[in-house]
Amino acid sequence: MAESRFLPVAHHWGRGLAEVRDGELIEVRAPEGDSDPSSINANVAGAVKGRARVLRPHVRKSFLEKGHGAGGEGRGAEPFVPVSWETALDLAASEIARVRETHGNKAIYGGSYGWASSGRFHHAQSQIHRFLNCVGGYVRSQGNYSYNAALILMPHIVGSYARHTREYTPWPVIEQEGELVVMFGGVPRRNAQVGAGGLGKHRLAEEMLACRRAGVEFVALSPYRGDFIDELEADWLAPRPNSDTAVMLGIAHTLISEGLHDEAFLERYCVGFERFSAYVLGEADGEPKDADWAAGLSEIPAQSIRELARRMAAKRTLVLCTASLQRAEHGEQPIWMTVVLAALLGQIGLPGGGYGVGYGADGNIGVTYPGMGYPSLPQGENAVSDYIPVAAIADMLLSPGAPYQYNGEDRVYPDIKLVYWAGGNPFHHHQDLNRLIEAWRRPEVVIVNEISWTATARHADIVFPVTTALERYDIGAGSSDNYLLSQPKVIEPQGESRNDYDVFCGLAERLGALPAFSEGRSEREWLELFWSTARQRAARLEIELPDLETFWKEGSIELPEQAPNRVFLSAFRRDPEANPLPTPSGRIEIFSETIASFGYDDCPGHPTWIAPQEWLGAEAAGRYPLHLLSGQPATRLHSQLDNGDFSRASKVKGREPVLIHPQDAQARGVADGDLVRLFNGRGACLAGAVVTAQVRPGVVFLNTGAWYDPAEPGKTGSLDKHGNPNVLTHDRRTSRLSQGPAAHSALVELEQFEGEAPEVTAFEPPPTA
Repeated sequence: MAESRFLPVAHHWGRGLAEVRDGELIEVRAPEGDSDPSSINANVAGAVKGRARVLRPHVRKSFLEKGHGAGGEGRGAEPFVPVSWETALDLAASEIARVRETHGNKAIYGGSYGWASSGRFHHAQSQIHRFLNCVGGYVRSQGNYSYNAALILMPHIVGSYARHTREYTPWPVIEQEGELVVMFGGVPRRNAQVGAGGLGKHRLAEEMLACRRAGVEFVALSPYRGDFIDELEADWLAPRPNSDTAVMLGIAHTLISEGLHDEAFLERYCVGFERFSAYVLGEADGEPKDADWAAGLSEIPAQSIRELARRMAAKRTLVLCTASLQRAEHGEQPIWMTVVLAALLGQIGLPGGGYGVGYGADGNIGVTYPGMGYPSLPQGENAVSDYIPVAAIADMLLSPGAPYQYNGEDRVYPDIKLVYWAGGNPFHHHQDLNRLIEAWRRPEVVIVNEISWTATARHADIVFPVTTALERYDIGAGSSDNYLLSQPKVIEPQGESRNDYDVFCGLAERLGALPAFSEGRSEREWLELFWSTARQRAARLEIELPDLETFWKEGSIELPEQAPNRVFLSAFRRDPEANPLPTPSGRIEIFSETIASFGYDDCPGHPTWIAPQEWLGAEAAGRYPLHLLSGQPATRLHSQLDNGDFSRASKVKGREPVLIHPQDAQARGVADGDLVRLFNGRGACLAGAVVTAQVRPGVVFLNTGAWYDPAEPGKTGSLDKHGNPNVLTHDRRTSRLSQGPAAHSALVELEQFEGEAPEVTAFEPPPTA
């Protein structure tokens, strides 16, 4: 029997050790030197070898027969025909050329979203964007589903959110200087398993627990106790979902009315406090936003709100807000209020104090700072200037030419004829999947590069099979991690799969753009160039890196942290005139004249309570009395590797588990382990009930990422058999300011499922003709 080889691998969820025997992947196990490794590695082997792999190029049957004249009605329902690479590449290239000549590149949408690959070269988003730019450009998306509200709002009030997440005060500084951490939405450990581009070490849990051992106190406000680490011994307050802004306003009222706010800080470092104060105290509208008012909306006792405000004022306090709170109707408001609460306390720029939005959303946020930028594939210049907010894809496809407003601009949706998607799965990320199915029928052509038969691949016309990170060479590095991650090729590509780079080289050659796209370089030559760049940048920090071959063999490299004692916004606090913020005033904008000038009633000029259309305080709760929360699962990254062994072992009767409070379960005759149906006016899905007091009454929690599995493929309104929450979420936005997704404002009902349970077929390949 052949001996096993053990080779280093790396993904977004961290390093691993791949066991390979006779060229076959046996398993990926946890690496040495990581005290809290992710178990997502246990999914890899089964997913790489599973039945869901796309092993050959495929074309939808009627599209192969009729081309774009087939229309999109059959997407998701028709069988596919396996074809040769030459046939698939010729067909895709001819359709791209036709659309460019007939409608122009402004009719091409280049879709790529999410955590497709941790490699610096085989990064699907960079690859597809570079290819499309080389053939004349494309309509792009702007922002992301995770924290789009912050990306748009924060520059108006305090500065670049993306930059600030790399500058946040790290936990060891909080351990030394902090006294109290107040977490709106918690700091979920399950989310911190992953880091964009990769993680060398998982440290969030050990660093937070070190804070607790040092005497730092924690308060968590979340409807779900699983949003924070049990060992923190945090005081748990469970508000109604979407009421966080009201609670924050109630705290602000106590701080202001009792004189606990820092007037000197507000005067020197902020603008607009007077107008905000008039609103909070009720001078502007006759309704004080006091603790009693907040208690009526949140169901947190008024005394608890007042006591929390006084406790925050008496201690060195860090105010945190999860990225998830902004993914709700008016999601800009809680993150704006997070900044305002920290400003009222006057501790911004002090060690252990201030604020942070998104700690724990990514395993690197608030942890490390590498001090050097890592090389990436140049995407080139896009000759098409048009774009859409990332969560508006269904609006764009359904309503070409329709006007909309976004961040102070009056815009119009483009008319898209061809969608090319590589990396990511919109049938996971997007809301209201039944609406997306209708929208997805509208383009003339849909081309997808995919590893597995996800719902996105099943709704395509042409599907190119592509490799996983284990089937190619690359260099891993997180966007703000201090590790370079070894990614050697450990197994041969499965079936006929090819690297995205090779797919785009084949298309570029047919379209006369190969010299511009490849620059004459092979995969290896690109990687040698990347590594040479990394070595030069490291040398400036007096760090010597080995040659590339040695790096792949020996494994990952830990770089010295460049700013382990940093304090967020300390330079601004020290001298706001010499170090102004990149805002119109150079200071923290509690009231934003810019935002006010847009005239948006769904996002005024200062933080405001605006009741959502869907929440437990709405009239619709009479019909759908449960608030649905859909969060990142612990068993996979979004929908990636849902077909892996670890993810599948977490299912209940083969379906995604849904958490429900004992009180709500008893009222519906539901027991732990029952198969249940969740439904509302938008759709329905099956799930497995987990009865637990971890969620507050009136709330159900269903992880995102279960592969969409309709009982009637291709049909809108079909029952999802597997537990995908996005058949239930709506497709409205946070506001006209950021146009972010608002999926966490969704009401549902739940009942026992009667009758014979339909078979889950999400992990089986589609029919072929």
